[in-house]
Amino acid sequence: MKQKVTVEYVRDFLADSSEEAYGKFQAGLLPGVEHIAGVRLPVLRAFAKKLSRQNWQEWFDQADDFWNEETMLRGMTAAYAPMDCDSKLEYVRKFVPDISNWAVCDSFCSTLKDADRYRQEYWNFIGPYFTSDREYEARFAAVMLLGHFTQREYLEEGIRRLESVSQEGYYAKMAVAWAISVYFAAFPDEMLHYLQKECHLDEFTYRKSLQKITESNRVDDKMKRIIKEIKQRGYKKWQSVKNKQ
Repeated sequence: MKQKVTVEYVRDFLADSSEEAYGKFQAGLLPGVEHIAGVRLPVLRAFAKKLSRQNWQEWFDQADDFWNEETMLRGMTAAYAPMDCDSKLEYVRKFVPDISNWAVCDSFCSTLKDADRYRQEYWNFIGPYFTSDREYEARFAAVMLLGHFTQREYLEEGIRRLESVSQEGYYAKMAVAWAISVYFAAFPDEMLHYLQKECHLDEFTYRKSLQKITESNRVDDKMKRIIKEIKQRGYKKWQSVKNKQ
């Protein structure tokens, strides 16, 4: 018989698994996030896999997420749980509004392996989130794209979707820049042309995209030198040249 997951059961696990020093380290990476228990991600993942085989649905709907790790566990548990695509997407839809920081967002997106199996369903599903006015909903869309949709058939529409992000939050914009750098690593020639001739990103996101590309270990040194040269020209000068072409 499957064990029923309760708030008390989850919080007992967090209390037993917490590390004070790690909690302080995490707090430095998550400014403004309160109630960090200090449990390492691999430990959370192992527990989420265990929860996903138990009766977790009622806990998922009723948990108040006092601890940041409780939110992470809810997302990862639903992502790991075996179910059909439609049912999984319903839980994704429920969870996305609860994402309140980049760590919750990114751990959730990377756990949604079903997106690699049901690409068209997930591609359609994430579309509206790119134009959300909520910072972490827009980030969710961009991180899902960079994690699961780097195939050539998604490149053109993927760029269009990234350019449609108008959310002004830092973490939304940084996710778009990250996604642009991932696309660049996969399709350097096409993305170099895009960045030089067709890009419509705002200045901040454009600059951060160039930065992310130069920091990527998947981009060769020759391309990094070209990107650094583009970066040195400056955004306004680049815009002026582009508009004349």
